[in-house]
Amino acid sequence: MKLGLIGLGNMGVHFGSRLLAAQYDLTVFDINPAMVKRLADKGAKVAHSPVEMANTCEVVLLCLPMPEAVAVVATGGPGAQGVMHGSAVKVIVDLSTTGPSVTSEVAPLVQAKGIEFLGAPVSGGTVAAEKGTLTIMVSGKESLVQALDPVFKTLGKNLFYLGEDPSLGQTMKIINNTLCAVGMVASCEALVYGAKAGLDSKLMLDVLNVSSGRSFATLEKIPQCILNREFPTRFTTELIHKDIKLCIEEAEKLGAPMMVSQAARAFLAFAITQGDGKKDYAHTIKHFEGWAGVEFGQASESPQ
Repeated sequence: MKLGLIGLGNMGVHFGSRLLAAQYDLTVFDINPAMVKRLADKGAKVAHSPVEMANTCEVVLLCLPMPEAVAVVATGGPGAQGVMHGSAVKVIVDLSTTGPSVTSEVAPLVQAKGIEFLGAPVSGGTVAAEKGTLTIMVSGKESLVQALDPVFKTLGKNLFYLGEDPSLGQTMKIINNTLCAVGMVASCEALVYGAKAGLDSKLMLDVLNVSSGRSFATLEKIPQCILNREFPTRFTTELIHKDIKLCIEEAEKLGAPMMVSQAARAFLAFAITQGDGKKDYAHTIKHFEGWAGVEFGQASESPQ
C-alpha cells in the first residue's frame, strides 16, 4: 500500500515518523519546505503538489489546520487540482478537525470521482501522536475502515467506528474539543482562585485528580504545561477556538443550544485579541492570573 500524507505540522510530523518506522511506503507534501525536510531526511518520498501525490498513492491522509484547507486540498482550488484529480488515489482519509458541514460538502465531490472518503479526526495531542496512543474517531465505509486498521493502529491506540456517514467522526471530534476547551477555561479560573486563597498549586491538582472535579485539563494539560511554567506549544489558542466555534455553529444549525460553551468561546476569542492566537492555549491562564494578581504553579529550578 502506497500512502500519502499532506500536512506535516506538530501532529503530521509524528504521523509521518510513525508510518515510516512501520515501513510504509510514504510520500509527503507540505507548503513549508522545512517541514517536508524533516520527514524526507527519515526516508519519505516527496511530492510537489497534492495531485502529484495522488497520481502515485492509493491512500492519501490529510492532517491540515483549517476546514478550508481540507476542502481546497481534497477538491482543488483556483488554477490547481486537488487530491481527487489524481489517477492512483482510491481513498482520502481526513485526520484533521474539519467539522461535519465541510466534510458533508467534500465527501460527495470526492465520491463522484470514484474515490472513498473517511472522516478520521484524532484526539490526544502531540505527545499521544508521537507515542501512537491517540484516539481516532473514524466514520465512512466500514469495509475500508477495517482494511485500513493497520494504518490506524500505527497512529493511535483507541479506534472508534461511528458509522457510515463520513461526517459523524467530525461531529464527535468537535464535541470532544469543545468539552476540552470548556474544561480548560473553567479549571484555569478555579485554580487561580485557589492559588489566590492560599492553596498549593500541585496539591490542588492532586486533590482534583482523585475527585469529581478532574478533567483532561487537570489530569494532563495543566500539570504538563502550566504547573512548571514552561508552556510548550502543543495546540494553539486559535485552533482550539476554531474547534469550539465549529461546534457551536453546527449545534445551532440543529437547534441545540450551547450556552456554557459560548462563554468559553468568548474568553478564548478575547485571549486571541491579546496576542495568544499562535501560543499554546495553556497561556490563557495568564489572563486570570493578571486579573487576580497571583501566579499558579512555579518554574522548575535550573540545575546547578
